[in-house]
Amino acid sequence: MATGGGASNPPPYRPYRHLRTLAAHDQAVSCVKFSNDGTLLASASLDKALIVWSSQTLTLKSRLLGHSAGISDLAWSSDSHYICSASDDLTLRIWDAQSAECVKTLRGHTDLVFCVNFNPQSNLIVSGSFDETVRIWDAKTGRPLHTIAAHSMPVTSVHFNRDGSLIVSGSHDGSCKIWASDTGALLKTVIEGNGPAISFTRFSPNGKYILVATLDDTLKLWNYSTGKSLKIYTGHANKVYCITSAFSVTYGKYIVSGSEDNCVYVWDLQGKNPLQKLEGHSDTVISVSCHPTENKIASAGLDGDKTVRIWVQNT
Repeated sequence: MATGGGASNPPPYRPYRHLRTLAAHDQAVSCVKFSNDGTLLASASLDKALIVWSSQTLTLKSRLLGHSAGISDLAWSSDSHYICSASDDLTLRIWDAQSAECVKTLRGHTDLVFCVNFNPQSNLIVSGSFDETVRIWDAKTGRPLHTIAAHSMPVTSVHFNRDGSLIVSGSHDGSCKIWASDTGALLKTVIEGNGPAISFTRFSPNGKYILVATLDDTLKLWNYSTGKSLKIYTGHANKVYCITSAFSVTYGKYIVSGSEDNCVYVWDLQGKNPLQKLEGHSDTVISVSCHPTENKIASAGLDGDKTVRIWVQNT
C-alpha cells in the first residue's frame, strides 16, 4: 500500500466503519464535538442536557444540567477544560467539563441562541442567534463586549479563524460575512444575501478558506480574500436543517458532513468526489466531528434517532 503525504500523492482511502452507538439522550442530539486534546467528546440535545463522554472508552462521564430549554450548539475551549453551550432558553452557559459545574451564564440575546465558538486563545466567545445578532463575550467574566447587528435573519453559524483575529458568520438571509473580532467591525461580505440560506460556515484549519453549506444540497469551499468559490461538494441531502460539516486532516484531507438521508458523507477535499457514505442513523445526521489526532468521526442524529455514532477507519 502506498504511503503518500503531499497533495500530489494523497494516501489511499481507508473506509470508515461503525464502532459504537452512544444512546443516552431523550430527544434529538443537536451537536457533537471532540475536545481539542482528543480525550473527551461532548454531545448536546434538545433534551436540555449536555453529556461528556470519554472518547477512548466511550463511556458517559457526566451530564451537564441547567438549561431550561433545548441546546443547539456547543464549543470546547482550547485547553479542553471548558464547554460553552448555546440554548433556546436565550442564554449561553460556560461549564467546567471536569467538575460538571456551570461557572457562568451569558445573558443578552433576545431570541434562541443557535451557535457558539471560542477563539483559539479561549478568552473570547462568539455567539449567533435568531435575534439576528452576533455577540462577542469576555469568556472569563461573561461580559458582553460587542453586539453586532449582523444579519436580517437568524444567524446559523459563527467561527473564529486560526489566530482569532477574524469571525465568519452565516445566516438564513443567504449572506456570509467576515468580522474583526477585536472591534466587531464588518471587514468583508463574502457572499451577498441573494442566494440560498446559509446553514453552516467555518474557517479551514489553515485559515485561508471558508467552508459554506447552503440549503440547496451544496457545500462550497471559498477563498474569502478573493471571494472566489474553489470547490463544490454534492451528493448529500440538505434542504431543511443546519447540518454541520468538518475538515478531517489526520490521515488524508477530507470534508465530512451529515445529511438528511440519515448518512454521513466523506469527500476528498481536493478531488471533490464522494469517497464514502456511512449508513446507520435512523434520522437526519445534524452534526459531525472529526477527532483531532485519530481517524475517528462522531455523528449525531435527530429525534427519530437520538444517538451519537462513532466511526473509525480500518487500519
